[in-house]
This record gives sequence, C-alpha cells and structure tokens, in this order.
Amino acid sequence: MGRAFQNRKESMAKTADAKTKVYSKYGREIYVCAKSGGTDPHSNLALRGLMERAKKDQVPSHVIDKALDKASGAGGEDFSAARYEGFGPGNAMVIVECLTDNPNRTFGDVRGCFTKTKSKIGTPGSVSHMFDHCAIFAFAGSDEEAVLEALMEADVDVTDIEQEDGRITVFAPHIDYAKAKQALLDTFGDIEFEADEIQFLPQTTTPVEGDDVAMFEKLLGMLNDLDDVQNVYHSAELPSDDE
Repeated sequence: MGRAFQNRKESMAKTADAKTKVYSKYGREIYVCAKSGGTDPHSNLALRGLMERAKKDQVPSHVIDKALDKASGAGGEDFSAARYEGFGPGNAMVIVECLTDNPNRTFGDVRGCFTKTKSKIGTPGSVSHMFDHCAIFAFAGSDEEAVLEALMEADVDVTDIEQEDGRITVFAPHIDYAKAKQALLDTFGDIEFEADEIQFLPQTTTPVEGDDVAMFEKLLGMLNDLDDVQNVYHSAELPSDDE
C-alpha cells in the first residue's frame, strides 16, 4: 500500500494542485469542513490539516479567512458532498469527489465527461469497493515502533506503517483520521506533516496503453476543469513521460 501511495501519488491520487481554480476549490472545501466541524482548527483537526495544505499550496490567507467567515455566519452556500464512480478508457476505475450546490447539474456535467471520452459512469459502489479509503500521514522520523505503539494506545486500527529515507508514512481507516492525528500530535508534539489527508487508494492498478492513454488523460482534464470537482482518484497505470 505504501509504495502505491508514494510512487503513483501524482498520477492517480489528488489532482487539486493542478487545477486552475485551486483557490476556489480550497475555499469551498474549507467552508464545508468548518461548517460541519467548527471554525476552530485546534478542535477541528480535519480543518487544521486542510488549512495547512492550503498554505503549502500558496493559497492566500484572505481566501482561507473568507471561507471561515462564511462558515461562521448563518447564511452562505449550501454545499453537499457527491461521489461518482465509473470506468474510464482502458477499463480503469475512476472515483470523482465533488462539492456541489446543485447535484443535478453536477451529475450531468460529470456524466458528460464520461460520455465524451467513451467511458462508463456507474452506480454508487460500483468501483469504490476496489479502493481503500485511507487516512494518510507522512512525517520525518525513523522509529516505527514508537509510532505504532502511540497509535495502538489510542485504539487506532493501523493499516500499514512504512519507514524509508527518514520518513514515516502511516495508513489508517479514514474513520480514524482525527483519532490518529491527535495521537501523533499528543505523542510527538507539533509534527510538520508532509502528507495529512484522506484518499482513495486502488487495491490493484490497471495498465492503460495505446490510444486509451490520450483518452484517459482527456477524461481527467475534463473532470478537473469542472468547478464542482474536488478530487479524482483512479486505478490507471499510465506510461511515464520517458517511456
């Protein structure tokens, strides 16, 4: 699992860094996270991690502050989460996570991306059962046993721990995200996380070759251009640039 996360992260996992509208996407996600869990990042660990990622991606402070102000007010947009699943070119599995204020519009837009690239949108659960929904933390360190002990004492159901080149990567069920992060902070102090997120990681990968490569990349590009799309995950194993 660890190798899958490290080696294919750029091509298969979160694509927010490449989005042209990264500020608005972060703003929307921060708003929803703060609205549901509170605007205080000290008590809302998911919000804290999200704000830290936004700052690393050079999202201006005023964008973050505006989202928090909206969340603390009585009004504001009514965004809800939506997830769509299907099969892309080469039969690779695809999961699309959205935040939307109009589910009918968003479904139509996402379905259009699948249709125009000869892909098939499926029913809920059609491919997600072939992914692991993981909380992932990566940070500088070398003592795997101390990390495992801290997490086990906090009753975290650790999926995997990997130590390589002075970095420890922890994988846990997504429902244990807050518990795992709090245990790490309590035990090791104010860690600077290189990764602090929840992702879908495919249990197996699907080689995509020939004409399907360009078509699959077109599908990803079309999805990433949609304002409502936050993250795209897939099982495709695409040729590297130097191949």
